[in-house]
Amino acid sequence: MTTAEDLVKAALDVAHRAYAPYSKFFVGACIKTTSGQLFIGCNVENASYGATLCAEASAIATMVSHGEQHIAEIAIAGLHCNQTIIPCGICLQRIREFSKPSTTLLHLANPQGKFVTYTLEQLQPYSFGPEFLETAK
Repeated sequence: MTTAEDLVKAALDVAHRAYAPYSKFFVGACIKTTSGQLFIGCNVENASYGATLCAEASAIATMVSHGEQHIAEIAIAGLHCNQTIIPCGICLQRIREFSKPSTTLLHLANPQGKFVTYTLEQLQPYSFGPEFLETAK
C-alpha cells in the first residue's frame, strides 16, 4: 500500500530532475490515482517564463496520457525553500479538473520531507469545475 510518505518521497526524488535554470526553484509532484497508479512530474522552465510547465501539470499530463483521470492524492515538494510548498492557483485549478474537492488529498512538503495534508476543498473552497458546464447545457 502506498502511503503519503511514499508519495512525498517520490515527489522529492523527481524534483531533483526538474529543469529550473532561471528560478532555481525545483519542484516535484507525485499523483496517486483512484485506481492506485502513481505518476510523477517535475517543473520544466523556459526562457519565456509563460511557457514554463509546473510539476503538477507535468504529472497530470503523464497521468492522462496513460489513460487515468481521477486523482486521489497528490504530493508536491520543493527542494530549495524552507517551508512547505503550495501549488499556484492555476495548478489548483488543474488538480480540480481531475478531483473530488472534498476527498482529494494534497500532501505539501518541504525539502526535508515534512508535510501537511489538506483536501483540495480546504485550499480552494470556491472552485469552478466540470459540473458547472453540465448545468449550463
